[in-house]
Amino acid sequence: MSAADPASPPAPVEAGPFDLAGTGGEAALCLHGLTGTPYEVRPLGEALASRGIRALGPLLPGHGGTAERLREVPHTAWMEAVRDAWRGLRREHERVHVVGLSLGGLLGLWLAAEEGADAVAVVGTPLRLRSPAVRLVPAAKRLVRFVPKRTGSDIRDPEARRRHPSLPVMPLASVHELLRLQARVRAGLPRVTAPILVAHGRLDATAHPADAQAIAARVASPERQVLWLEQSGHVVPVDYDGPRLAGAVVEFLTRPRRPLRYVRR
Repeated sequence: MSAADPASPPAPVEAGPFDLAGTGGEAALCLHGLTGTPYEVRPLGEALASRGIRALGPLLPGHGGTAERLREVPHTAWMEAVRDAWRGLRREHERVHVVGLSLGGLLGLWLAAEEGADAVAVVGTPLRLRSPAVRLVPAAKRLVRFVPKRTGSDIRDPEARRRHPSLPVMPLASVHELLRLQARVRAGLPRVTAPILVAHGRLDATAHPADAQAIAARVASPERQVLWLEQSGHVVPVDYDGPRLAGAVVEFLTRPRRPLRYVRR
């Protein structure tokens, strides 16, 4: 079988956490999406490390194992893990940025509101889930534990979708925790003052493109930029527009800026 044969197994990928060394006083915390792994944001981390910025990509609590394990994890555990990683980077680096995809974008926005950041880049970040069925999730999670992902991950490149490491099902309890986190993030957007890049795939079938515009409109950041990726779905870093996104993130985070003051809340 050839590598392109749809019946052949996908090649192994680096799905675990990463810590890519930089050469200076800057670092970036890179956060993956729900049911995903650090693989999703590794291309962004590699691009940043190539420009001298240390890139840390942790595995969020409950991820990297089974759907049963993930469904037991509250959103507060994700928040605590991200805050701990952030404070560790702040102890070692003069400037620290945050980069997040989907759930990771929500956590990045929450972190920027609570802890501050030198710059923020979020990708495919869902402020709301727009399906009418969402209101049933709190009750339905007691009856239906998992929902299958019928077409796999939301990636337009078929080869990238085929090799993408992700759980094949979505725990409804985790969707409920996502809803709780979304409410926190929406309330905190006016406290985000860091320069922010909001990127979104035009073909995203998971997070509504209107959410990108809402994020940019509601943060208090004096410097904000919206980037549309025309050929990609939800998981843009590994989709067709991945290289363009990586270049844009590097350019945005490395712009000369005056250091920000951090105020613990």
